[in-house]
Amino acid sequence: MTSAQLLTDAFDRVQQVVHGAVRGLTADQLAHRPAGGANSIAWLVWHLTRIQDDHVADAAGTGQVWTGDGWAERFGLPLATSDTGYGHATDEVAAVRVESADLLTGYHDAVHDRTVEYVAGLADGDLERIVDRSWDPPVTLAVRLISVISDDLQHAGQAAYVRGLLSGG
Repeated sequence: MTSAQLLTDAFDRVQQVVHGAVRGLTADQLAHRPAGGANSIAWLVWHLTRIQDDHVADAAGTGQVWTGDGWAERFGLPLATSDTGYGHATDEVAAVRVESADLLTGYHDAVHDRTVEYVAGLADGDLERIVDRSWDPPVTLAVRLISVISDDLQHAGQAAYVRGLLSGG
């Protein structure tokens, strides 16, 4: 297995968890917050997808799916188009409301497709490229992609957990 295949498999797993977490839920269920300051399924999936979109587009030197493919307009959120959800306060989390699970999975699938298209073309040597010099040590492409996968899986798992709470399980 190549590094590109391994990365593709990891992003495929994120996509599977995302779909399982939101499938068949209503807008109200997606917006449900199990406690006052908790994150909703809608926010968790939107945020993990925005981070993936932002970070992969930056590493690939391309535009984001969110702004380039009209997803920001389709969501119609009262947030800046550059917003990824990082550091959101409780009122900002509450502002992430979506009309359907299909909207969330549609955006996620579009970002997933762009991501796997990008990682499929990577060679092992590409992973050593520095993509962010603002950290010490500087962040390589490998570290950035693994960070995105790790963050995505954590948030997708949280969304699946909140889904379980909705059904009492």
